[in-house]
Amino acid sequence: MATDTTTPNFTIRMATAADAPLILTLIRELADYERLSHEVLADVGLLREHLFGPSPAAEVIIGSLGTEPVGFALFFPTFSTFLGRPGLYLEDLYVRPAVRGRGIGRTMLAYVAHLAVERGCGRLEWAVLDWNAAAIGFYRQVGAAARDEWTVFRLAGEALEALANERNSFRAPGTARVKGEYRVVGHG
Repeated sequence: MATDTTTPNFTIRMATAADAPLILTLIRELADYERLSHEVLADVGLLREHLFGPSPAAEVIIGSLGTEPVGFALFFPTFSTFLGRPGLYLEDLYVRPAVRGRGIGRTMLAYVAHLAVERGCGRLEWAVLDWNAAAIGFYRQVGAAARDEWTVFRLAGEALEALANERNSFRAPGTARVKGEYRVVGHG
């Protein structure tokens, strides 16, 4: 558990499976703030499975003032082919409105940055909604640079399924290419 000396009684800890209901509550609060509540499909079971199951897809830290949880950050590993090094992607950083402006978000971001450096990462990246001027200003204040030359693309739902099903000839890793078909050879 990490303690911040600039905000009395503020601590950061790694989340556990028991925190799944809390994480879902914080995700829903963040979605409300971002005007994206309609996009939240996560439930406690999915969070437990994908964050704390046998192959966790991401990690979560919980920030608390005393015993009261006031924020979370969810992040996962990436890899930069240009740097030849791993990185971290910050999917969400959320601090409850009642405690904003007290350095909590900065402390949580600094903690994730610390983990990135400790793990030998070459970068920490995230996206921010273009209308969120407060967040953009905050990120610039900590030294982050916007990558305006990049456009984010996403495949989800039916579009993801359609592309995945475009070639129904994919086979298990280790199989060879057969005349007229694409097959995966090797893994990773």
